[in-house]
Amino acid sequence: MDKVRVIEIKKSVFENNDKDADALRSELRQKGVFLLNLMSSPGSGKTTTLIQTINALKKELNIAVMEADIDSDVDAIKIKEATGVQSIQLHTGGMCHLDAEMTRQGLDGLDLNSVDLVILENVGNLVCPAEFDTGSSKNCMILSVPEGHDKPLKYPLMFSVCDLVLINKMDVAPYFDFDLKKCEEYVKLRNPNAKVIPICAKTGEGIDKFAEWLKYNILQWKKEGK
Repeated sequence: MDKVRVIEIKKSVFENNDKDADALRSELRQKGVFLLNLMSSPGSGKTTTLIQTINALKKELNIAVMEADIDSDVDAIKIKEATGVQSIQLHTGGMCHLDAEMTRQGLDGLDLNSVDLVILENVGNLVCPAEFDTGSSKNCMILSVPEGHDKPLKYPLMFSVCDLVLINKMDVAPYFDFDLKKCEEYVKLRNPNAKVIPICAKTGEGIDKFAEWLKYNILQWKKEGK
């Protein structure tokens, strides 16, 4: 099994995370690096979605991935083996989220020269990651069909901070009491500006739309920085 670099993330010593996040965003813009913060519950399909999306984009964009977990390097190895892109594992020391300083420590472990897009796969849960600005350019989250269409009502902050909501595992929708229309309504209730894209990471359904969303937003981000 291939070895990947593992970085033990230390707790942030900054009291003002928002200020540090803004500083990190500014630094990444100067370097021309777009940072996507990807959040979701465990088992929603983040890693599989990333593999499909990276393989669809890696001929057009130079991509690096940071996999955040309390322990293990399984996801980073999986990404590296399946896509060949630069991938590192971040261990959070028991914490259920990353903040801006922790994200910075992870970025220091990457070679950002000639990287266009860094994807941070945040720790899996719908509460803590939503509370901390990582310094990302955009926030995205995945809601899987088995979790239910009512999650935007139960976890309002997560949906309110996300620019994009991917609804994954649409292939099993007929077997669950999942109402896509209601889910979209609930997302818009929490965040009128959020875009919703139904996908199936297993079959590749909707991955092209996610890839196009990323390319468009990276292009707009670059234009804003000029």
